[in-house]
Amino acid sequence: MKLKFISLGSGSSGNCYYIGTTTYGILIDAGIATRTIRKALRERGIAMENIIGVFVTHDHADHIRAAGNISNEFNIPVYTTEAVHQGMYRNYCMTKKIPMPNRRYLNKGETFRLKDFEILPFEVPHDSTDNIGYSISIKGVNFCFITDIGSVTPEVLLHTEKVHYLIIEANYDEDMLANGPYPAVLKKRISNGTGHLSNRETGEFLKNHYPSNIRHIWLCHLSKENNRPELAYGTVCAALRSIGKEPGRDVGLMPLPRTSPTQIFEIDEMGYMHNGCLFDCV
Repeated sequence: MKLKFISLGSGSSGNCYYIGTTTYGILIDAGIATRTIRKALRERGIAMENIIGVFVTHDHADHIRAAGNISNEFNIPVYTTEAVHQGMYRNYCMTKKIPMPNRRYLNKGETFRLKDFEILPFEVPHDSTDNIGYSISIKGVNFCFITDIGSVTPEVLLHTEKVHYLIIEANYDEDMLANGPYPAVLKKRISNGTGHLSNRETGEFLKNHYPSNIRHIWLCHLSKENNRPELAYGTVCAALRSIGKEPGRDVGLMPLPRTSPTQIFEIDEMGYMHNGCLFDCV
């Protein structure tokens, strides 16, 4: 069973990721326009009719904007916690609400099976109604999605110990944030432990808790105003090199583009990706 991963958008303008097999798949978040999602998937040979679920991390607009439209238009169930569902229902940015029959409820710490996917939602610290990361296993290959996270907690560490493919936030460069145009209250919100991870914090996490099975790292949710792909890559790269891990040799490393979809990353039956891309290829 070959696996496919695509980032359709990753940043404050909108977030959406696809992970699937050769016949079906799921979306993690749906914060970009429905037509954009549909077009990007169609160009990569994936039909919306093959999406069997949308899994939402939290109820901020850049993660849910298209969830109601997708659920209504394609009759796709949307999975998240009850609190996130309530937050989505209240959020003005969702012009169409998720139909009641398509609202599916997850509990943190409880594994949910959907065909070949084993999906485990877990708590992450962020300042929305409720917040979850996802540990997703398919035939022994583990993906972990950690976006919009203010700090790395023991629970997060637990769910990254055995990860093979990690999608983790590197939202801001600390100097750019400190010297940038944001008001002080917003700067504090971003960096106070319930906002976002900086490049340095993500690098420190990987340096101090390097997962033994890790094969590839995608840096997600880079800020437009307070980060640059080369800064995120360079900071995390330096942290990895400090423990003897060379990107491109020992592990893949790539910052995800904010507003454009990536190629399809294909993973074979043994769990190895053969078309990985370094930052230089972006």
